[in-house]
Amino acid sequence: MTDTASSPILVIVGPTACGKSALALEVARRWTGTVINADSMQIYRDLPLLTARPSPREEAQAPHVLYGLLDGAEVCSVGRWLELARTAVAEVRTQGRLPILCGGTGLYLRAALEGLAAVPTVPEAARTEARRLLAEEGPEALHARLAAVDPGMAARLRPSDGQRLARAYEVVTGTARSLIDWWNAPVTTPPIPGKAGVILVDPPRDSVRAACDARMEAMIVEGVLAEVATFLERGVAPDLPLSRAVGFPELAAVVRGEMSLDQGLARAQAATRQYAKRQVTWARHQLTADLILSERFSTQLSESSRARIDNFLEPFLLTGP
Repeated sequence: MTDTASSPILVIVGPTACGKSALALEVARRWTGTVINADSMQIYRDLPLLTARPSPREEAQAPHVLYGLLDGAEVCSVGRWLELARTAVAEVRTQGRLPILCGGTGLYLRAALEGLAAVPTVPEAARTEARRLLAEEGPEALHARLAAVDPGMAARLRPSDGQRLARAYEVVTGTARSLIDWWNAPVTTPPIPGKAGVILVDPPRDSVRAACDARMEAMIVEGVLAEVATFLERGVAPDLPLSRAVGFPELAAVVRGEMSLDQGLARAQAATRQYAKRQVTWARHQLTADLILSERFSTQLSESSRARIDNFLEPFLLTGP
C-alpha cells in the first residue's frame, strides 16, 4: 500500500450496537490501519459512555483519531468534520497506514464519499426567526411549520430534533429552496480522494434490537447517569448537538427526577432501536457496499467473516487507485 493522496480508504458502516467499532479495531490491528471517527457524537469529549466511544484500552490497541476531539459546547458541522477527516486521512497515509473511516452518521459518510454541495447563505432575519420559533413554540410546533412549507424535509426529521428543524426552516424560508435541493446541488467541496471500499455491517434486525437494549443496560451499570448529570451541570444549551445524543433526553429526565429509572431506561432503549433502524434504512438505500457482513461483531469474528474480509481487503489494497 502506498502513502499517496489517492491510496485506498476503507469505510466501515452499520447501525449502532452492530459492532462496527470493534470490527474497525480488528481490521486496524490485522491490516496496519488507523481508525478515523465518522460519528457525529463521538467527536465530542463529553458523554463517552453514552456515545459508545472506544475505550482507552481499545484506543491503545490501534491508533484512533477524531475521537473526543471537541468540547460538548461546540457545534461540529458536516463541513467542519469533512475537513478534519481529510487532514486525518492525509496524515495516516503519510504514515503508511490504512485509513479506516468508522461510524454511522450518514451525512458524514456521504460527504466523505461524494463531497458537499454549496452551503446556502441564509439571511440573518430568517435565521433569527427560526431560532425564535424554536425557543417560543418548541420543536414539535416548528416541525409542523416546516411540514407546511417543506414536507419532504419535514419527513426526514424527528419532531424533537430542534436544531435540525430550525436549520431546515431557516433555509427554506430564507432561500426559497429546500435543504434537500441544496444537498442535491453540484458538489463544491470534493470528497476525500482515493478509492473507497465500503464494508456494511448489517446483522439481523432482532440481533441489533437485542444489542441496543443490552448496551443501554450496560451503560446504566457503568455509570452513564452520573455522566449525564455532570454534563447537565455544565448548563450547555439544549439545542447543541451533544444534547441530542441518542438516549440523552430520556436519561436526563431520570437525573432531573422527572422520570423513573425503569421508564427512562425503556424509553432510551426504544430511542436507540429507532435510531438503529433509521441507520440501516439509510445505509441500504444510500450506500453501495462492497462487502456486507450479516453478523454482529463483538470480540470474536467468525472464521467465515474474517476470511471474507481478508479476501476483500488483500486485492483491494494491492490494486491501488
